[in-house]
Amino acid sequence: MRKRITIHWGRVAIFIAAVLLIIAGLAFFLSRCFPFSREQTDKAPHYVKKLYLKKNPYSRPADALTEVNDIVIHYVGNPGTSAEANRNYFNNLSSRRSNPEGTKASAHFIVGLSGEIIQCIPLTEIAYANYPRNEDTVSIEVCHPDEGGQFAPETYQSLVRLTADLLNEYGLTAEHVIRHYDVSGKACPKYYVENEDAWNRLKADIAAKTEEGK
Repeated sequence: MRKRITIHWGRVAIFIAAVLLIIAGLAFFLSRCFPFSREQTDKAPHYVKKLYLKKNPYSRPADALTEVNDIVIHYVGNPGTSAEANRNYFNNLSSRRSNPEGTKASAHFIVGLSGEIIQCIPLTEIAYANYPRNEDTVSIEVCHPDEGGQFAPETYQSLVRLTADLLNEYGLTAEHVIRHYDVSGKACPKYYVENEDAWNRLKADIAAKTEEGK
């Protein structure tokens, strides 16, 4: 005669609950020991070169960028310098020896003289570029060949492409492209503050590129 098996459902429920608690505890332990990296969720275009700054209080504080309402265009203000040289300047601010005054500065992207693009900070983190709007803006620094501050053709085209792709990523329009000048009143980017027609042409080119990417 086959023996009848009695299932104690109460005990089964307790066992399942205990297993789930163990799994939750293990997940919590692993998350503390091996924290999830924000860089894994970065939405930057594939063609940019990622050379992230060291995390530090002066150029990459690793504070979360929780929303993006505008893309801000800057010029580096140091004629003839490369994107990598400006990236290294931001990175060197992390050292008190090279930054005794505690200067805070950085940008998410730098567009170079030949059109190369370096990403300094993940798009999940703020940059120190647009005070008092660091918390809701993405910043793009742009290199320029001379004191006038006008962008070279290769630089200009890369800036248009990058900005348009970012606008599409965040569901924004060219009306959300602004100058550092529009945030703080600083004459940056110099040429595009002094020449309003040139700024309007740049925004129009960005708008056209944005439509192409949709």
